[in-house]
Amino acid sequence: MENNRYKILVADDEPDILEFIEYNLKKEGYKVILATNGQEAIEKSRKEKPDLVLLDVMMPVLDGIETCKLMRTIPELKQIFIVFLTARSEEYSELAGFSAGADDYIAKPIKPRVLLSRINAIIRRKEKDKADEHLVVGNLVIDRESFLVYRGQEKIQLARKEFELLFLLAGKPGKVFTREAILEKIWGQDVLVVDRTIDVHIRKIREKLGEEYISTVKGVGYKFEI
Repeated sequence: MENNRYKILVADDEPDILEFIEYNLKKEGYKVILATNGQEAIEKSRKEKPDLVLLDVMMPVLDGIETCKLMRTIPELKQIFIVFLTARSEEYSELAGFSAGADDYIAKPIKPRVLLSRINAIIRRKEKDKADEHLVVGNLVIDRESFLVYRGQEKIQLARKEFELLFLLAGKPGKVFTREAILEKIWGQDVLVVDRTIDVHIRKIREKLGEEYISTVKGVGYKFEI
C-alpha cells in the first residue's frame, strides 16, 4: 500500500497535537492537511478532498460533532472517512460521534502506534471498498460502490457505518450475528464501542428501510430477513 497516494486532514485547536500527528503521519508517508477549527476543516476538505479526516471533538467555531454532521450533508464529502480525536470518554460523547456519522473514535492521549494502526486499517478498508460489489437480497439492491440501497425505483442513502452493518447482515440472510461479531467486523478489535452503538445504527437503518428487514434475536444479536 503506497501511503503517499492518500491525504489526511487533521483538525485540532492545539498546535502541539497538530504537530505531533502531522509528524507521525508524514513519517508513515501520508500527505497531511491541517486545520484549527471545524469551519476551516470543512473548507479545506472541500478544496483538497482528503481520504480521511481526523476531527477533535472540542474545537472553536464549530466543534467536531457539528463539523461531522455538516460534512455528511455535503455531497462531495459524504463518503470521506471521519475519525474523532477526543479526551472525553463518556458514553454519550461516543454515541453522539457515531450518530453524527463518524467511522471511528481515537481517545487522547494519542499513542503513535495505535493511531497509525487504526489509520492504516481504515485506508486498507477504503481500498477494499473500491471493489464494485453489490448484493441483491429480496427487493433490495445494496450497492457497495455507491453506498446506496435501491428498493425498486427508490434510492436510499445510508451513513457509512449503517451501510456496512446492513451489508454484513444482508450478506448472509437468516444468519444470526452476535453483538460481539458485529463489533469486531464493523468497528474492529481495537475500537472501544458500547453495545448501544449497535442499537443506534440498527434503529437508523430501520427508520430508513422499514422494520421488516432486520430482526432482533433477544440476548444474542441481529439477523437479516427476506
